[in-house]
Amino acid sequence: MPKQQKTQSLINGAIVLTLAMVAVKIIGALFKIPLGDTLGTEGRGLFDGVYQLYAPIFAISMAGLPVAVARMVSESVALKRFREARAVLKISQRIFMIAGIVGTVLLVALAYPYIKVSGQSEQILPGIFMIAPAVFLCCMMSSYRGYYEGLRNMNPTAASQFIEALGKLVVGLVLAKGVINYALAQFEGGSREVFGVAVENATDARLAAIPWASAAAILGVTIGSIVSLLYLMLRHKLRGDGITRLDLEISPEAKDPKVITRELLALALPVVASALILNLSNLIDTMTINRMLRRALETDYATVWAMHKGALEAAIASGNLDLNLPDAGAINEKIATYLWGAYNMGIDFRNLVPTIVSSFGISALPVLAAAWAVKNRNEVRRSVNSVLRLCLLIAMPAGFGMAVLAEPLLTILYGGGNAADGISVSAPVLQAFGFSTALLALSAPITNMLQGIGRTDIPVKTMALCAAVKFVCNLALIGLPGLNIYGSIIGTVIFYVLDVALNLYFLIKITGVKVAWGSVLMKPLFCGALCAGAAWATYGITLRGMAPLVDKILPLLQKISLFQEGHKGARIAEMFVSANTFSVLASVLLAALIYVISLLLTKAITEDDIIGLPNGEKIAKVLAKRGLLG
Repeated sequence: MPKQQKTQSLINGAIVLTLAMVAVKIIGALFKIPLGDTLGTEGRGLFDGVYQLYAPIFAISMAGLPVAVARMVSESVALKRFREARAVLKISQRIFMIAGIVGTVLLVALAYPYIKVSGQSEQILPGIFMIAPAVFLCCMMSSYRGYYEGLRNMNPTAASQFIEALGKLVVGLVLAKGVINYALAQFEGGSREVFGVAVENATDARLAAIPWASAAAILGVTIGSIVSLLYLMLRHKLRGDGITRLDLEISPEAKDPKVITRELLALALPVVASALILNLSNLIDTMTINRMLRRALETDYATVWAMHKGALEAAIASGNLDLNLPDAGAINEKIATYLWGAYNMGIDFRNLVPTIVSSFGISALPVLAAAWAVKNRNEVRRSVNSVLRLCLLIAMPAGFGMAVLAEPLLTILYGGGNAADGISVSAPVLQAFGFSTALLALSAPITNMLQGIGRTDIPVKTMALCAAVKFVCNLALIGLPGLNIYGSIIGTVIFYVLDVALNLYFLIKITGVKVAWGSVLMKPLFCGALCAGAAWATYGITLRGMAPLVDKILPLLQKISLFQEGHKGARIAEMFVSANTFSVLASVLLAALIYVISLLLTKAITEDDIIGLPNGEKIAKVLAKRGLLG
């Protein structure tokens, strides 16, 4: 029998989603680290090339409806229109089904034109076909997620995200490694042709299998989506939505389905447009970076080569990059794909903190929608300030920390595998985006808050302007041999500066909220800078002290089979006993301690931030007695 469920506060809902996001990101790291080892940097370029087409099609298909569903359900529940809330779910499922089918067909239909326009290799085609069904599956999932988020119950969304990511990890890695092993087994069995490509040695066999291994890894995404959708369907059937029979009896009749459909689409279409523009800006990267990189190589090959000489020579030496090609055009394409893959190793971390922090915006949307519907201006003010402050309290230290520890972090994850050669290219990318993390992290929550108060049109206009600026920056900067791949960073940072500034301006103007800039911005900035400084200093001191000790310990450990060359776990084992890993962990722990102390001493945390936590009232009383709350 369906159970009545309690709604979650903004903070509680955000905590649930944040924990899920952290788990998903950990799973993502566990997926992409060995995936990088399996596919190499060029293979990562193929893998990411597929995603750059998938993301905007995915946005067209379903990005707006979960937001529209969450807002309409939240508003209906706030006004005690429970029948209407359920009607919204039923109608949205029909719309999602149509959108998912159209999106899947569109993804397949655009595969060849995308390759021609973007300059991507045709080797990404298998991956596109493998991921196409995921559009439909994710659309169906999102109808349930939007519904439960509108009911202020983030648990189903969190659980389904975890299941989806876990399925991708397990299935994707098994399939990718299986394809590589199959290719090597074919060669060792005497075949001199692997996947239709003539091969002379094991390295050639592995390279011939890379496009198919990349597609197999992407198939894991689709299978993870199937499992996640089945979970949501069973949960809804067995546990219900928390709306009781009494709720339905006191509820007025729902609006006409045609009226609900029009309202859903009116809310959804602007959100679709803004999400589409955001994803198109990423597609702009794919379409312009490869072409402009080739232009930079054609303009001054020597400058680009000299800039990335270490990485390129290491990739060639390890067999991850083959430049024994008949003409300069083919060589330039290979180098461009390689640099794009290395760039995306840094991009993986660019989105780490913003993805986690986005949970505050998702949790705030139904809270703001309900408060706006009943004209509770005090709740609107409190919610806006809390979201901005909490986002920056997380983003500032995490972003600055990633910036000062960029190369050590990448070395931990990729230093012993096939993607190690790309670290020198990706480290400056991670460093630049680390310092910009606060901007990136604020973008989605501010957009969610505008959507919560019904102004879904504003993000569309601001993102259109930002995307145009980014496009111009890419064309102007990436083709410069002295900047090449790093020109994209400048365009992306400018994009987010404009996006956050304009959307925040309109949010403040429309709601009339007065932002407490001291507690929202200045205190997190000061504490975050202290945190980063502590991390940088601790890493340097610890590394110098630990390196001689590890040099003495490692030879002893290598007598154990786990640490011997050729053992499957040797790289992971050595990674955890390296001076670099120990120094990073020590610096992170000490920096976190200093950050917490600085937050308390500067009174950067307020009672509103604490009260929504489990046992938050007790914690708040203890801190208040000691004068540690702002």
